[in-house]
Amino acid sequence: MVVVTQWLDADEDRAWRAVRRLLTVLPSRLARDLNQLELSSADYEVLSTLSEKPGRRWGLKDFADKMQWSRSRLSHHAARMESRGLIEREPDPADARGSIYHLTDQGFKLLAQAAPGHLDSVRARFIDHLSPEELAVLEQVARRIADLPD
Repeated sequence: MVVVTQWLDADEDRAWRAVRRLLTVLPSRLARDLNQLELSSADYEVLSTLSEKPGRRWGLKDFADKMQWSRSRLSHHAARMESRGLIEREPDPADARGSIYHLTDQGFKLLAQAAPGHLDSVRARFIDHLSPEELAVLEQVARRIADLPD
């Protein structure tokens, strides 16, 4: 069986290159803004994700799935955050190999300090560049590509 590559036409190539550049530039700029509070983008994602869960707690397997990380990666990152007092881990009674992650009061306080600046950065570097109609279309496309429910 011969596989034939369907090359991108000029419009597709230009759009793809712009998206690739966006996927490089936007996270880098947002991360630089977060670093002012000594938080990485990954730290912020862990803290904000835990803050949204009841009791600010979540089990390793489901948490790693949500983050699109391996359990090992989340466990190693969590250990570094735990040493800073931002989260705590405890054994998961339902999963002998797993843990339950808990956002500490210190971690929640840091998230509360970081959130306004982060949202200002998101607005300035992303939201303010789009009309409401463009934002709605971008959300629809992003949901489709990321396999998120409508």
